[in-house]
Amino acid sequence: MTGELGRSIARRIALTGPISIADFMAEALGHPRLGYYRTALPLGAAGDFTTAPEISQMFGELLGAWLAERWRAMSSPAAVRLVELGPGRGTLMADALRATRGVTGFHAAIDLHLVEINERLRELQVVALDAFRPTWHARFDDVPAGPMLLVANEFFDALPVRQFERTPRGWIERMVGLADDGETLRLALAPGLTPFASALPDAPVGAQAELSESGRTLAAAIGARLERDGGWALIVDYGHDAGPDGAHGWSLQAVRGHRGTDILDRPGETDLSAHVDFAALAHATGQPTFGPVGQGDFLRRLGIAARAEALKARASEAQRGALDAALARLIAPDQMGTLFRVLAVGDTRSAAPVGFSDIPSDAT
Repeated sequence: MTGELGRSIARRIALTGPISIADFMAEALGHPRLGYYRTALPLGAAGDFTTAPEISQMFGELLGAWLAERWRAMSSPAAVRLVELGPGRGTLMADALRATRGVTGFHAAIDLHLVEINERLRELQVVALDAFRPTWHARFDDVPAGPMLLVANEFFDALPVRQFERTPRGWIERMVGLADDGETLRLALAPGLTPFASALPDAPVGAQAELSESGRTLAAAIGARLERDGGWALIVDYGHDAGPDGAHGWSLQAVRGHRGTDILDRPGETDLSAHVDFAALAHATGQPTFGPVGQGDFLRRLGIAARAEALKARASEAQRGALDAALARLIAPDQMGTLFRVLAVGDTRSAAPVGFSDIPSDAT
């Protein structure tokens, strides 16, 4: 099945020729009228996937504590841009701000900015965060200058990727074209070598690689902003620690209704995401980075076990069971604890952040 957007993409290919998977993703996710992230309500049981903030309030609370600690490490500036990329329903930020009400001066300093293109999600974010008078933007570049604290949870995985295969002739890009019927989308290798070969490693025939130009460009923009104005960014996502030129196979996946499906099936109605190359992001920032570390280790170092016990102390038996299940889902190695990674990007003006070492920090 293709749907209206699939038919539109097929017409484009018929007129101009095959397109990259990155171009396909950009259309499928960001088309102004039919793109998945323009129209869908993807989160929760009725959506297509569930993110950490929706699993437990503990996730957002601990990230809020981390952001407040970084604000203090920046010498508590009187004004700071608090930025979230892809805020979902506003759950993470609402939990983060509730947990930091007692940090003297922090809320008074916050100027909240949300980067979101989905109007239906913006309406939910208004409900969750209206007391903090957020400003919305379609792009990170539109966030005003100034010291910044940024959080991006499961954002980079949805940015377009290109895919490549190493053949006896060299690296060739995987493209989206049309089947013989002239209507059905299909995947095939381009006939010639890719101009992106210089950005890919030497690898044996049959090796596969992905490259996210959008991810590296955004990481570079975040790094440039931190270098110019000061501040910190926290990136949480699933992925690997490869090097900027590592070949790690194809990871692009499609999910609809919490089940996997073909990446070309019903574009605009299906979530598409790929594993994040954290080393490539870190390299692109051009700034000091910490991690990536597993989400489980990061949250343990921030005190999630103690937070869970505090919540359980005033919970019913059923609620305590739910808290234990949520804790395991967030930190267990066979759930989100290892696959999900955490990377911090900072300026050169403040001390190292908590969460990235077992060595206790003096910051509180």
